[in-house]
Amino acid sequence: MLSKRIIPCLDVRDGKTTKGIKFRENVDIGDPVEMARFYYEEGADEIVFYDITASSDRRDIMIDVVRRVAEEIFIPFSVGGGIRTVEDMRSVLLAGAEKVSVNTEAIKNPKIISEGARAFGSQCIVLGMDVKKVETSDTIPSGYEMVIHGGRTYTGMDALAWAKEAESLGAGEICLNSIDTDGTQKGYELKLTSLISENVNIPVIASGGAGSIVHMYDVFTRGKADAALIASIVHYGTYTIREIKEDLHARGVKVRKTWD
Repeated sequence: MLSKRIIPCLDVRDGKTTKGIKFRENVDIGDPVEMARFYYEEGADEIVFYDITASSDRRDIMIDVVRRVAEEIFIPFSVGGGIRTVEDMRSVLLAGAEKVSVNTEAIKNPKIISEGARAFGSQCIVLGMDVKKVETSDTIPSGYEMVIHGGRTYTGMDALAWAKEAESLGAGEICLNSIDTDGTQKGYELKLTSLISENVNIPVIASGGAGSIVHMYDVFTRGKADAALIASIVHYGTYTIREIKEDLHARGVKVRKTWD
């Protein structure tokens, strides 16, 4: 059994790490490079960076931040937001990231997934999914709809169908974010996470709602997630990454040990 990964998520806006609730009311909380180095030293397995307004503002990706992070940490990290072409992917990877995450652009132009996978390998291509719970319908039979542009635009696309399609196009991993639980610290959306995890054959990273270690235990066991994105609970000092890993280990969850 592979170890479950603990992945701090840094949302970046105008060069600063920011945090919001349900994609709103964001406040700046620190420097992304300094925070990345801190989490690396604490024992994070990976780190995820999202330039949260790059797509909606139609800006380019934050290459300068990527380069500075690559000089400071020596664990895998992925970058998303504002990636529109294979050349954008190439720039991010050459700047030091191990993976690129595509979300809005992948829905607008699905072939970017297959083109990126051919150019760099599926292991480098992460599908970012921002998902909202809606009424079931003929077009949204799962009851979960894809939303893009940082939660601003509903697509009419069923989340489960899109996850399967993206896997067939060559995505190597899915980062699954529930808008309904994002930043609430009330727990992950377990029904959504298990739905996607049980219907694709690529790793699924659960995102949105971690407020306690129990929530993480639940998403690994009941939600069948391969990794858990965390933000508020470490950004605000509720837990250290070591505390999280030690507790999960004690509960029988396999994690990469970073302590003696």
